[in-house]
Amino acid sequence: MSGPPFLHGLPRFARSPRNTDHQPTWSERLQALRYVGPLLSMVYQTHKGYTVGIVALRLVRGVVPLAGLWVGKLIIDAVVHAVGAGAGAPVDWRHLGQLVGLELAIGVFGEALARGSSLLESLLGDLFSNRISVQLLRHAATLDLAQFEDPDTYDHLERARRQTVGRIGLLGLVLTSAQDLITLASLAVALVLYVPWLMVLLAISVVPAFLGETHFASLGYSLLFRWTPERRLLDYLRWVGATDTTVKEVKLFGLAPFLVERYDRLAKQFYEENKALSTKRATVSTLLALVGTLGYYGAYVVIIYLTVIGHRSAAGLFTIGVLTFLAASFRQSRELIQRFLMSLSQIYENALYLSDLFVFFALEPAIRSKPGARPVPVPIREGFVFEHVSFRYGEKGRWAVRDLSFTLAPNESVALVGENGAGKTTLVKLLARLYDPSEGRILLDGVDLREYDVDSLRAHIGVIFQDFVRYDLIFRENIGVGQVGEMENKERVAAAAGRSLADTVAGRLEKGFEHQLGRRFEGGVELSGGEWQKVALARAYMRDAQVVILDEPTAALDARAEYEVFLRFTELTRDRIAVIISHRFSTVRMADRIIVLQQGELVEQGTHEELLIKSGLYSELFNLQAAGYR
Repeated sequence: MSGPPFLHGLPRFARSPRNTDHQPTWSERLQALRYVGPLLSMVYQTHKGYTVGIVALRLVRGVVPLAGLWVGKLIIDAVVHAVGAGAGAPVDWRHLGQLVGLELAIGVFGEALARGSSLLESLLGDLFSNRISVQLLRHAATLDLAQFEDPDTYDHLERARRQTVGRIGLLGLVLTSAQDLITLASLAVALVLYVPWLMVLLAISVVPAFLGETHFASLGYSLLFRWTPERRLLDYLRWVGATDTTVKEVKLFGLAPFLVERYDRLAKQFYEENKALSTKRATVSTLLALVGTLGYYGAYVVIIYLTVIGHRSAAGLFTIGVLTFLAASFRQSRELIQRFLMSLSQIYENALYLSDLFVFFALEPAIRSKPGARPVPVPIREGFVFEHVSFRYGEKGRWAVRDLSFTLAPNESVALVGENGAGKTTLVKLLARLYDPSEGRILLDGVDLREYDVDSLRAHIGVIFQDFVRYDLIFRENIGVGQVGEMENKERVAAAAGRSLADTVAGRLEKGFEHQLGRRFEGGVELSGGEWQKVALARAYMRDAQVVILDEPTAALDARAEYEVFLRFTELTRDRIAVIISHRFSTVRMADRIIVLQQGELVEQGTHEELLIKSGLYSELFNLQAAGYR
C-alpha cells in the first residue's frame, strides 16, 4: 500500500490529492461510519449519567408527537359531532375541555422534555469537547519530532484539531435520528392500519433527496481534505500579516501588499471551487425536494378522495378527524423520514471528519520505550559513546551527520563547532533521542540508548535550544518549565534566575517573578532577545540533569552579560556532561574538548590550544572571527 501510513485508514476518495474526478463508492462511504461506534463509546465514558439521561428523554420524546396528533383527531371528531348534532342537541363541553387540557399537557410535557434534553446535551458537549482537546494534546506529546516535521502528518493534526473538537454534534444527530425512528414507527403503524401503500409513496418522496445529499457530503469533505495545506497556509498568512512578532519586518520591508495579494489569490481559488460545488448541490437538492413535495400532495389527494367517497357512500370509511390525523401523520412521517435520511447523511459527513481524529489517535511514535526498558544510571559512570553514527532526514534525504565516532565522558564539557549545516544540532537531537540514528548506535554506559526508558533519559538531559520557546506565561513559570515539578518552588526559581542573571530582569518588572511575559495577555511585557536568553538559561539551572546541552547559550547577550554568565558556567556544568554549541569562540574555548564538524563529518577534536596548533578548520574559523576584533 502506498502513501504515508496514517492515510491507510481513510477512504480512497479522501486520500486522492487534487482528485476531483473520483466518485466515492458506497463501500467507501460505509467505511467512514465505523468511527461512529467508538465516538459514542467515548461520549458515554465522558459522563455516563448525562448520557443515560439524554437517551431516556429522547425515547420519551419520540412518542409525544403521535399522542398529540391522536388527541387532535379526537378533538376534531368531537367538534364535528357537536356541529352535526343540530342546534338543540347538548354539547359535551366537559369532554371537549378534557381533550383540550390533555393536548395542552402533552405540549407542555414535550417542551419540558426538550428543554431538559437540550441542557444535558449542552453540558455533555462541553465535557466531551474538553476531553477531546486534552486527548489531542496528550497524544500529540507522544509523537516523534520527525512526525511533526512531516507536512502530511502536520496536515492531519490540523484537520483533527480544526474539524473534530466540535463533533459532539454527531451525538445529537444520532439521538435525533433514534427519536425520529421511534416517532416514525408509531405514525407508520397508524398509516398502515388505514392505507398501507401510503408508505410506498413516502419512500418514493424522500429517498432521492437522501442519495443526493450523501453524494454531495462526500464531495464536500473531499474538497476540504484536498485543501488542508492551502487552508493552513491561509492561517499562516493571516498570522504573519497581523501579529506583533512579525509586524516590524512587515512594515520595514513593505510586505503587506505581497501577503495580502497572496492571501487574496488563494482564498479566491478556494471560494471558486467551493462555489461551484455549492451551486451544483443547491440545484440538485431543489429538484429532488420537488419530487418529495409531489409525493406528499399525491398522498394528500388520495386521503381526501377516500374520505369524500366514504361519506358519499355512507360507508364512513374516514371521519374528518381521521382525514386530519392521516394527513398530518403522512406529512410528519415524510418530514421525519426526510430528516432521518438527512441526519444519516450528516452522520456520514461527520464520520468522515471523525476519521481524521481517530486516525490521528492511531498514529504511533517510532521512538518509544521497549517493554522492561531500564532507567538511566545515576550517576552515569562511563558516559556516551557514538559508534559510526549516521542520520538523514527521510529515506532519500541528505545525510545530516555521517559516520560519527567519539565519546562524551562524565564530568566533561564538550563544545561542538562547525559552519551552519554541519550537523551540530542534529547530533544533539540524537543524543536526547529526539531521533534515532539511521546507521550506527549510541551507547550510554555500554548499553544502546534504545534500551533505556525514553522518559528517564530525557529527565536526565537538560537542553536549551537556540530557538528556545518564549512562553506567554508569568516570569516564574517561564523559568519553572525547566523543571515542571519545581515550578512552584519560588526559592529554587529565584536561585536559577540569579545564576543566569535573569533576576536582574525580574527586578525591573513591577510584579517581579509574578509579572506576565509576552504581549498576548493583559499587562504582559515583551523582553529583549538578551533578556529572553537569560530566562532560557535559568531553565537549565532549574533542571537537575546529568547531561546539560546548551545551543548558542550567549548568542543574544551583550559583552558584559556574556562575561558574567561565563563566570557561572563552571557551576552549571560541574559534575555533569556538558555539550555546548556555539559560533562564539570565547564560549567554545571554555570546554574541556572541542569537536569540529564539517558537512556532517567529524574532522577534528581536541582542546582549544591543540586545535590552533593543528592549523585546520578550527584554526581557520577562529582566526576569521578574531580578525574582526583586531
